[in-house]
Amino acid sequence: MIGFFTDSTWIEVELLFAAFLLCSLIGVERQMRQKSAGYRTHVLVGLGACGFTLVSAYGFGEVLGADVTLDPSRIAAQIVSGIGFLGAGVIFKAGSAVRGLTTAATVWEAAAVGMACGAGMISLGVALTVLHLLTLFVFAPLLRHLPSADRNRVIKITYIDGGGVLRDALARATSMGYSASVLSSHRSSVADVPAVRVTVRFHGRQPLTDLVPSLGGLEGVESVELVGAARGGDDDTV
Repeated sequence: MIGFFTDSTWIEVELLFAAFLLCSLIGVERQMRQKSAGYRTHVLVGLGACGFTLVSAYGFGEVLGADVTLDPSRIAAQIVSGIGFLGAGVIFKAGSAVRGLTTAATVWEAAAVGMACGAGMISLGVALTVLHLLTLFVFAPLLRHLPSADRNRVIKITYIDGGGVLRDALARATSMGYSASVLSSHRSSVADVPAVRVTVRFHGRQPLTDLVPSLGGLEGVESVELVGAARGGDDDTV
């Protein structure tokens, strides 16, 4: 039956609403963290995936016949391929650090939730959403407290006084996904030029060995030392 209302209209509306609600929960989490793909992107991806799945499931009933058969899974397979391009658009590389992978994964997941709802598998969509929220709100914060090789390591930066070198160093670290806290500082000299030596503790998802060369390349930085109890107490210096 072709028209505004069909035999499957209310089922389609129900499944679309389920996709909207579940993908909204995923999108809100990304929006709260101010990620590049937030609420709107995730909801639209989920609704689009659900819509394509519904078209695949219910849209071609009128053309079925003895000589016509359809494979609803073909559209689903194309959704999976297409979302890969959208997810790649939110991945950014800053130096040696890669950012946006989690957001790209949630866009992929929102498509899966939409497809599950479109296929009538609402329980699967709910399970995906619940596990998503548990992963990012419960397990991820717990994992940050696990010991790592950089837990007891600090970076000592010696730079020429003046010119905002420390500000530039902290901005560079922030752009690479690190947070910083200055533990100590004292004045020194490099070739009779006034200098400052600061000890900074950095926290980030990437190892500190990725940050040291980047800081060492800043203008005005004389040396960068990675100091602490890791790998038998070895120090890395740039």
